[in-house]
Amino acid sequence: MPFQPVFLWTDVLIYVLLAAAAGFGVYAARHEHLRAPWRQIARRPLAMVALVALAAYVAAGLLDSVHFRERLANGGDQYSAEVLSLLDKLAAPLRSRVEKTYSAPFAAHAYTKETVEYPDGRRVRAYPRLVHGGAHLKDPDERGADIGKRAALATAAGGLVWLALVAAFVALRRVPGEAYAAAARRLARGADPIPWRAILVTAGVLIVLAANAGYLSLYYHILGTDQVGLDVFYKSLKSVRTGLVIGTLTTLVMLPFAVLFGVMAGYFRGWVDDVIQYVYTTLSSIPSVLLIAAAILSLQVYMANHPEVFDNVAARADVRLLFLCVILGVTSWTSLCRLLRGETLKLREADYVQAAQALGASHLAVMARHVLPNIMHIVLITVVLDFSGLVLAEAVLSYVGVGVDPTTESWGNMINGARLEMAREPMVWWSLTAAFGFMFVLVLAANLFSDAVRDAFDPRLRR
Repeated sequence: MPFQPVFLWTDVLIYVLLAAAAGFGVYAARHEHLRAPWRQIARRPLAMVALVALAAYVAAGLLDSVHFRERLANGGDQYSAEVLSLLDKLAAPLRSRVEKTYSAPFAAHAYTKETVEYPDGRRVRAYPRLVHGGAHLKDPDERGADIGKRAALATAAGGLVWLALVAAFVALRRVPGEAYAAAARRLARGADPIPWRAILVTAGVLIVLAANAGYLSLYYHILGTDQVGLDVFYKSLKSVRTGLVIGTLTTLVMLPFAVLFGVMAGYFRGWVDDVIQYVYTTLSSIPSVLLIAAAILSLQVYMANHPEVFDNVAARADVRLLFLCVILGVTSWTSLCRLLRGETLKLREADYVQAAQALGASHLAVMARHVLPNIMHIVLITVVLDFSGLVLAEAVLSYVGVGVDPTTESWGNMINGARLEMAREPMVWWSLTAAFGFMFVLVLAANLFSDAVRDAFDPRLRR
């Protein structure tokens, strides 16, 4: 084989999470009480716009979750020690075009002066030309016109791709016997219950932006380079997977504790309730940052004393990322457990629960058939709302030095590295701006979509 598949722990858990989401989708499609809230969400234009943006992030994260080793050119059955992903292969020009040090976005010269020696032997302090950024220009003064021309070409190409997709979509959405022009006008007016117009416009904006970013990044560093000359745009794309992993896999750790203990405490009451309350009250009393720092530092000591356990740098960084998800899950399940306990205390006194108990149903059957389905809206709402908080938590933890591994690309590490860059003269601002921009869009889209989920699934707000 030209490559050897590599399955990291977080990759496997991502695949499991995708399978669980697909299974839930199939289950929800067969039950009207679950289809109805999702239909309400699908009719909200702002929620659908946010969902399209989230889908773009998820696509980048999934491309970065398929890992492999390439076969060496003259190595027979030997493979490279470097672990790559599909995103690395697609963004190979960004990964390989490394400068000496800092360069500003769309720059053709380095950001700081260096001693440049001319052919006649003169040595002067000047801004040297970049090796890759703007290297195709004979005269750097033509940079503005060149960027404008290439941006126009990329916009036109992206627009044509979008128009082709819209044309195919209109053909698929036509009602039997309806003229093509009439179907196009119907979608343009927004006459359908689902806001296809907002979805298509958002998709068009993303396609045009992706076309511009992909085409211009072949000739320029569109978001500049960092201290060692790496492309900041490439680092921002690689950080998407880390944010998604922190925001989603943490729920796999949090949900079993919260659901099991919350339902048991509210249903059985008595000493069971007292013990569970004692556990989560004690855990809530410990500062979460200190607990996370102690756990991560303990893991660092173990890794330093047992380097033979990890056969490559990627596996080492992946274990730390997974361990951070576990610690965040252990420290964040208490609030959801309190909510589920209170809701279960109320449901326990409901007439249908009392009737099931009087008919001889076991405790397990009552909790599984009557209590659990009626608290799932709280679970779903909490999980969606907590996603953005977990993404921001990774940035804060990495900033204080107890987040993901320093070799892992993440927005938190980018912000952490920007601390000294902002104090430079001249100031290096683009690393912080890029991390903030990517994280802001993801968190904003997640919050907008979570608001729609809350309104649809909360019985008190459902219309």
